[in-house]
Amino acid sequence: MSGTKEHIVLIASRLFLQKSYKEVTMKELVDKTGMSKGAFYHYFKSKEQVFLESLEFFHEELTRDFSKYSQNSLKKFYIDYLGDTIRLTRHYFKHFENEFNERDITINHFSLVFDALRLFPEYRRKIEEVFKIELKFWVQIIKTARSNGEIKTPLSDVKTGEMFIYLSDGIGINMIMQGVALEDMVKQLKNQWDALYEQIKT
Repeated sequence: MSGTKEHIVLIASRLFLQKSYKEVTMKELVDKTGMSKGAFYHYFKSKEQVFLESLEFFHEELTRDFSKYSQNSLKKFYIDYLGDTIRLTRHYFKHFENEFNERDITINHFSLVFDALRLFPEYRRKIEEVFKIELKFWVQIIKTARSNGEIKTPLSDVKTGEMFIYLSDGIGINMIMQGVALEDMVKQLKNQWDALYEQIKT
């Protein structure tokens, strides 16, 4: 992403986090960037494009490199996952730390995601693809953990992986609604994953 385009996306992200997608106008986006209308439209022709690019920026900032997580132990894998969650989220928050607190960023971002899911079918496909990619890595480590005797469960590798992901999603949304700090959210998720792990370990 070029410096100018990134500047637009960061300004737009701040505006979308302050307001809903519907409330932000194209004129406001142009004005806040300090660019001429012609220069702005060189990069983005519509509010929809800017909005989707802002969400793409969020996904890029929080993209995980699963290859850096433990490939030999399920427990070490999810401990690496939790540590990376804090690192990646803190990195994203830094872009907005002078304007929002953590609670506002997380609540407002989830509101934007639901807006996008309702308004843009292509974004729903993006979310589905992200889920499939993550599930693939969970299944891979679960398969390894089963073969090396770390875990034993009648559930399939896919179902076990889905349980880890769904626990993460459910706890994340619940804790965000309560305004829980990031570290406490991750601690609660670890407690739940530890409990699941205790049920399936040999």
